[in-house]
Amino acid sequence: MGISLGNFNNKSAGALLLLSLVAAIYCFIAVPPTWKEQQLRYDLYENSKGQTVYVERGKEVQIEAPIARSLSPLNQTALNQLQGAPDLQSQWVYEDEDPEKILLLKADYHLGLWSLLPALVAILMCLLTREPVAALLSGILVGAIILGKFDITGEVLIPSVGTDNAASILILYLWLLGGLLGIWSKTGAAQAFAEYMTRHFVKGPRSTKVIAWSLGVLFFQGGTMSTVLVGTTVKPMADKANVSHEEMSYIVDSTASPIASLIAFNAWPAYVQALIFVPGVTFLATEADRISFFFSSIPFSFYAMLAITGTLLVSLNHFQLAGKPLRKAWQRTQATGELDAPSAKPISAKELHQPQLPQGYRSSPLEFILPLVMLLAVAILTFVFLGTPKIHWAFGAALALCLAMALVKGMTLGQIMDGFGNGLKGVVVASVVLMLAITIGGISKEIGGGLFLVDLLGQQLPFWALPVILQCMTMLIAFSTGTSWGTYAIAFPLAMPLAWAIAQSQGLAHPEIFMMICFATVLNGSVYGDQCSPISDTTILSAMTTGCDLMDHVKTQIIPATMAAGGAAVLWTLCTLVFA
Repeated sequence: MGISLGNFNNKSAGALLLLSLVAAIYCFIAVPPTWKEQQLRYDLYENSKGQTVYVERGKEVQIEAPIARSLSPLNQTALNQLQGAPDLQSQWVYEDEDPEKILLLKADYHLGLWSLLPALVAILMCLLTREPVAALLSGILVGAIILGKFDITGEVLIPSVGTDNAASILILYLWLLGGLLGIWSKTGAAQAFAEYMTRHFVKGPRSTKVIAWSLGVLFFQGGTMSTVLVGTTVKPMADKANVSHEEMSYIVDSTASPIASLIAFNAWPAYVQALIFVPGVTFLATEADRISFFFSSIPFSFYAMLAITGTLLVSLNHFQLAGKPLRKAWQRTQATGELDAPSAKPISAKELHQPQLPQGYRSSPLEFILPLVMLLAVAILTFVFLGTPKIHWAFGAALALCLAMALVKGMTLGQIMDGFGNGLKGVVVASVVLMLAITIGGISKEIGGGLFLVDLLGQQLPFWALPVILQCMTMLIAFSTGTSWGTYAIAFPLAMPLAWAIAQSQGLAHPEIFMMICFATVLNGSVYGDQCSPISDTTILSAMTTGCDLMDHVKTQIIPATMAAGGAAVLWTLCTLVFA
């Protein structure tokens, strides 16, 4: 039965890819782009030289002389009559009826439902084949054909690999993380820490999961940093305590971004505040106002609260709200001791989690604990003094400390480099997956996947329906693109002005509370989509660092996450009806 099912899935995947390629060729030849006016509003002011400027990345940027919006070739009326692409990419304009209102017009396009095809192909292929590299390459191929970029290597992969984002991933996840894991494996530090925790704190699977949950709360920087830190820390003791990899990857993933959106003493508010300026709204007028608004909205982050509560219940062995797949994973380890399903293909190499101690070398849990303390200290101190956590500095300092401790304890440089090399091999597949995920996310954005969903769902609505509509919209965008921060950049500049317009037109008594609820739905809906997407970096890293099969992690996490999202939707609707 397993073989026949595998053959069926492979044939289905082959048929899906063939049909998708045909559809992509048709789209490239016959589907015209739908151009949409995009309005970007900045917090403009006059500087000491009398110039109209705005601040971007700490520097003043002077704007060009604006023209009347009705005269711009980028307004929607002009775009509707457009043949081909517009000559301008952006233009500063002022509203005809109010010259004091200045905004930046841009023109972006989507291809209707076809804009979702690359991400959809990647997700379906991942479900059918359980091979994320092949699935992502399939989605990239389809997207490249839609864009007319037939030189996949030269026009798509190399430009994507050459970006700052890709270089950052290569340095952090391949060299720094891989090297750190490899040296820990060579020195036996992770195993020594697991044995120490087992002797003094861990009494069984439940206490191990509670420790993992607590670490997820403690490492509240969110995103990739939290998943890597918690995953690498808890895996050795979790394996020793016989906790399934599906449970651990769920706990690691669901206490990363949800915690970061609740305990927001991290880079999130600084990034998000730049996206939520709405002209004429006094409580969003300045950067300090917008950051204050972020923290005031935290009590409405119901999805994050429910997701974190759900992981705590699983940690305490309560699976009533976790779904059947996660409960079956727990039952499997209880009955057989197998940490993975029989068909699992973990994307983390086994050599990273097997000690390779040189003869005569004695491991110490301090070799694991001190680099982790160093990592956290650098991340937190750089956040306090520089305004953003320097993750590369943090991992680099931890790696350097690991190297120094191993040398001081008598390990040769050759032995250390052997462990470093094994570490690189252990994470190379995951690094490739992350690179491909970035590439397909860029393709989805280029052909307007997120813009199409906004255009489809962002019509005139009754006020009480808007929060859940925004939630669904951002869940879809983040799931399709694999990024919550990218979704914020798409959704917030559209959602916040829309929420304000509806609050004003429908005469809501408490528009600020309504805006907070809508803000929370965008913030949390994006986190849900990012968590559940098989092409998300945090999803991939949660599976990689805990040794879980990627699609097993996706399938076991999506049920409790969706239940939390459903509960949050009900609470947001009730709060809108009662408080707004």
